[in-house]
Amino acid sequence: MAEPTPRRNEPRLRPAPLLFEPAQAASDPEHFFDLESIDDPQALLARATELTQAFRAATDRAMEFQAIAAAQLADPRRFDRLTPADIAAQAEWTEDYAKKMVEFGRDLMRGVEGPGHVDPV
Repeated sequence: MAEPTPRRNEPRLRPAPLLFEPAQAASDPEHFFDLESIDDPQALLARATELTQAFRAATDRAMEFQAIAAAQLADPRRFDRLTPADIAAQAEWTEDYAKKMVEFGRDLMRGVEGPGHVDPV
């Protein structure tokens, strides 16, 4: 299970860097961040764990940016604001999930975090 995303009053842990692979290596479906070349199971477990944590952190952070963008797009002060249905269609979400993401994004922008706050997923 993923670790909870650190909030504004907690320092963010820096996950292992996700290094971009050369185009030739990335085009090989068997190639994944050079894991297939690691023979030592201890080293393989360590690097795979680093990558798992990095991907989880990246997913959490990207979701927060999605929520902020959804909240900004739904802002009633915008003349070109989008409805939750419009946001859902654009992001390939359900309308209910879009509403939750808009509220989550508003909470993030206000800095509301704490025991009563629930992530939309």
